[in-house]
Amino acid sequence: MPLGIGRAARAHPDGYTLLVTHVGIATAPFLYRRLSDDTINDFEPIGRVADVPMTLVAKKALPPNNLKDFIDYAKANKDKLTYGHAGAGSSSHLCGLLFMNAIGTEITSVPYKGNAPAMNDLLGGQIDFMCDQTSNTTQQIQSGSIKVYGVTSKTRVPSLPQLQTLDEQGMKGFEVVIWYGMWAPRGTPKPALDRLNGALQVAVQDATFNSRLVNLGAVPAPLTNAAPEPLRAHLKSEIETWGSIIKKAGVQPE
Repeated sequence: MPLGIGRAARAHPDGYTLLVTHVGIATAPFLYRRLSDDTINDFEPIGRVADVPMTLVAKKALPPNNLKDFIDYAKANKDKLTYGHAGAGSSSHLCGLLFMNAIGTEITSVPYKGNAPAMNDLLGGQIDFMCDQTSNTTQQIQSGSIKVYGVTSKTRVPSLPQLQTLDEQGMKGFEVVIWYGMWAPRGTPKPALDRLNGALQVAVQDATFNSRLVNLGAVPAPLTNAAPEPLRAHLKSEIETWGSIIKKAGVQPE
């Protein structure tokens, strides 16, 4: 478990120490045997900050040119294909697991120490495909150096408006969004939490802030999600969703 999360959980709850983290806070209970914090009970939610969809991308030389053909190709060549990811439990790994679960096909995975080396090998043709955040793939997609079969959010991404979602292309209900939330240590006084949430709501409506997120391939959180209770409910839902997928895939906690 990242040390920063544990330190944030143990910090003095005075409103000056905050934690911004992603979906990993929901998957950690299933990936680590010993956690220094309680995912649900050690933090006070402030609100969701932004969402970063994933993209299903492949090396340029891979024959399929659309999602349907890629799924057919993957099923017919499952023993030959490889998909790269940033290590067990990473968002790229989990997205790949969900994709394989959705198409009912197991494909050999190749773990890397981060998304950057995985992308380098995808560009070089050493692996066949991967699932990575739009913040990491937008430039490669726009340059045409990799193939792309779709985005994993339910709606299209502003930075890639021409790119169809997997849901649009027939994978109904498929959604993987790397969401980022803001938290405070448990016990932070309510007036401090209210002030922090107010500042967050101002930020997600700021045009400059939104523009910078969009340029990175991210999507600012809707105002309704930039609030404590929606974030708390979303965390619980994500724990249930990813817990089931991780257990089914047989990923062993470290």
